[in-house]
Amino acid sequence: MKSIHYAVFACLLLSAGGCGLETAGTAATSASLKKQELEQGRKSLERAQFQVNQANSTAKYRLEDFKLDQDTEE
Repeated sequence: MKSIHYAVFACLLLSAGGCGLETAGTAATSASLKKQELEQGRKSLERAQFQVNQANSTAKYRLEDFKLDQDTEE
């Protein structure tokens, strides 16, 4: 009779422990996905900053070129 109680207790304990492991696994997966999202966002931000810097450099070059053209016309 005691062995049946121990068996039932062991089954309950293992099933409850399994729920905790599932929760921990889900949390780890969620954290990993968030990390990937943050890394992708950081890369997107870096690309955007690079493109803005290129556009600024191009605009400065064109302005300087325009000023040189204006000076030679006078």
